[in-house]
Amino acid sequence: MTATTTLDVRHGRDLVEPPLFQRLAAFCAAEYGMELPLAEAVMDQGLAFLWTMGSTGKGDVMAPSRQVDPAWHTFMLHSQEYAQWCEKNFGRFLHHAPNSKIRGIALMLDVTDLIRRAGFAVDRKLWGVAAECNEPACCGDGPCC
Repeated sequence: MTATTTLDVRHGRDLVEPPLFQRLAAFCAAEYGMELPLAEAVMDQGLAFLWTMGSTGKGDVMAPSRQVDPAWHTFMLHSQEYAQWCEKNFGRFLHHAPNSKIRGIALMLDVTDLIRRAGFAVDRKLWGVAAECNEPACCGDGPCC
């Protein structure tokens, strides 16, 4: 008999209650002109990003891709829920302080590695690190990834 090990992969969407996730995804879709399935994927990745950033304290070396950043904006616009979530999970507010980081492939690979190491599924297309991505035309900032 062979023993098998199943690794549980986490999903960002599971970090908030389902009704809140649905409200956030619907808002993201409407605000950013996305189809709902894409907005759900963006919110899922955004929540995984925020959790990883908040739980590791590596916000100074992390940045969301341009495709995932709307998730952070969406959650912050639901300020009461966002503030409560941050306080409950990290004991502090996760500020969104834009910086001069270039959202290049190297940074996105580092960020997705941190998210993966935190146990989350990573949708590589939303981070600009998909295998079919070709630099410099596509590094997470364009529609091809």
